Formats: sequence, C-alpha cells, structure tokens
Amino acid sequence: MPVEGLFSTTIEVLGKSVDLRTRNQNLIASNIANAETPGYTPKALRFEESLQQAVKKTSKRGNSSVTPATTHPAHIPLRGSGESVQQVRGDVVETPSKTPGRDGNSVELENEMAGMMQNQVLFNASAQLLAKKFEGLRSALREGK
Repeated sequence: MPVEGLFSTTIEVLGKSVDLRTRNQNLIASNIANAETPGYTPKALRFEESLQQAVKKTSKRGNSSVTPATTHPAHIPLRGSGESVQQVRGDVVETPSKTPGRDGNSVELENEMAGMMQNQVLFNASAQLLAKKFEGLRSALREGK
C-alpha cells in the first residue's frame, strides 16, 4: 500500500480539530481569568465553518495531482488530499455580552463555562476518534507483518 493511502482526510480533519479546539480552550480560559479585568472583552476562535468548507473542497478535489512540498529530507512525501484542511487557522473574534458591567468588562462567566464544557466535549470526541483511527492503522501494520 502506498504511503499516501495510510493517512486519510479524516485523520487530517480530526488532528486539525484537536489543534483548533486547544486554541479555543486557551482563549476561553483567558476570558475566565479576565472576568474581573476592567474593560476586557472576551474572545473566541471561530473555525467550524472554514473547516467544513476546507473538507468540502478536499472531497471535491479527490485524488488531485497537487503535491505538498517536502521541505526536509526526512519528510514522507504525501499527496495533497487535505492540503486546504491544514491551512485553516480560525479567526479570533470578540464576543462581548449584550450588557457589559459598570467597569466595561463583558465576560459572562456562565456563558464562558458553558462554552468551555462544550469545547472540551468536542475536543475529547475528536481526540478519541483520532486515537481510534491510529489504533486501526497500528492493527493493520501488525497484521501486515
């Protein structure tokens, strides 16, 4: 089996999701830490839509002839099935509450805690699915000996 067949778009998407959810968790934690900082406006990472669009582009492209550059001799040459997925960075956006406090702080702890829990659940789901994918690859490699 060629190397490019081992790593599917699913693995790339799940890995990118884990990365982006980690960044979002850090932003939410920062919001919570600044809940009493005067004038602070909470932030969030918006990436779901751009990640979905990248997945759609990747699936439409299918087996493209586009090949990512190998920038180091130790890199494994892969075909560019998930190239646009890897380009998704997300946008940091301000998410002020509708009723900021007297000091101009617009962090709503309840919303931030709920967002943190939701993000954590989605992170865990992505990480578990990614682990299962790698477990399947490991199993296939063991059986192929």
